Amino acid sequence: MAERPRFHLAFPVHDLTAARDFYGGVLGCAEGRSAGHWVDFDLFGHQIVAHLTGERTHHAVNPVDGDEVPVPHFGLLLSPAAWTELAARLRAADVAFAIEPHTRFAGEAGEQSTMFVFDPSGNALEFKAFRRDDQIFARD
Repeated sequence: MAERPRFHLAFPVHDLTAARDFYGGVLGCAEGRSAGHWVDFDLFGHQIVAHLTGERTHHAVNPVDGDEVPVPHFGLLLSPAAWTELAARLRAADVAFAIEPHTRFAGEAGEQSTMFVFDPSGNALEFKAFRRDDQIFARD
């Protein structure tokens, strides 16, 4: 099987200590390199970089299957077991869900488990899981 490419995402944060607490402490991301105004994290094998901007992120919403989905957002497709484990970890850390863990598109093509949280700077993150990979890009 060919190795899947990993993504790199740079995003703004208003406080690096709060970013370290959330990404490192709550999500369990290992910290990589850093400087005075940025820090790398390992998000399930992907490189994300928190850049200090001093401003909180603002977002719009878009309706999706009855939810007001924050836009922009980033996140990951996890295995069902990893998704369930992360939901429990977030609950144990008393992280408020922007959208509670639930099933979206139930009984339809693309049925998925999904949840949304905001980091301390207001960046929206979605974590989702499909029971079968062939449903990730399924159409009606």
